Amino acid sequence: MPEYEFVDVYVPRGVSRKEATRLLTDHAEYGHWELDRLSLMRDGSRKVRLRRRIIRQVRATW
Repeated sequence: MPEYEFVDVYVPRGVSRKEATRLLTDHAEYGHWELDRLSLMRDGSRKVRLRRRIIRQVRATW
């Protein structure tokens, strides 16, 4: 089963949908993050949880 690391990003309510999309796209493109969960709060802010897979390298023993 793969292991993941998570990061939570808070997007305030004043941020437009287009700006939020650009922010998350930058995280995905440059940090190799993918969307795990998005919560829309009552006040209009967004709480986003991103994840990326942890790749463990096995030491080669020859």
